[in-house]
Amino acid sequence: MDIQRITPSFITNLQQNEIFVFGSNLQGNHAGGAARIACLHFGAEMGNGVGPQGQSYAIPTMQGGVETIKPYVDEFINYAINHPEQHFLVTPIGCGIAGFTPSEIAPIFEKAKDIENISLPESFWSIIND
Repeated sequence: MDIQRITPSFITNLQQNEIFVFGSNLQGNHAGGAARIACLHFGAEMGNGVGPQGQSYAIPTMQGGVETIKPYVDEFINYAINHPEQHFLVTPIGCGIAGFTPSEIAPIFEKAKDIENISLPESFWSIIND
């Protein structure tokens, strides 16, 4: 596991090229968890539940099962591939208010394993690399 690609447990500030990737809801109601942090500190926009906004990127996690999250994760990974100048710090999306476990969410980030500008939570790496 590349230690440089582990998302810090607590993110309080970002470098100019870093993007805070958080779990949201489709309505963009960023009232709690990492979404609230994204809204308060990293430019997430109320009412915008998907994609890049400010110095953050929203991935919806509250609309159903893991199968409904995967297309948004795939879209995010493609976005990251197309923006190599940015470094994406993925928080443990879906593993807070949405109620999923890392073992449910981590596998949908398998494609991110070889993408140098995506960092993942340690809990995701331990499952992907197992």
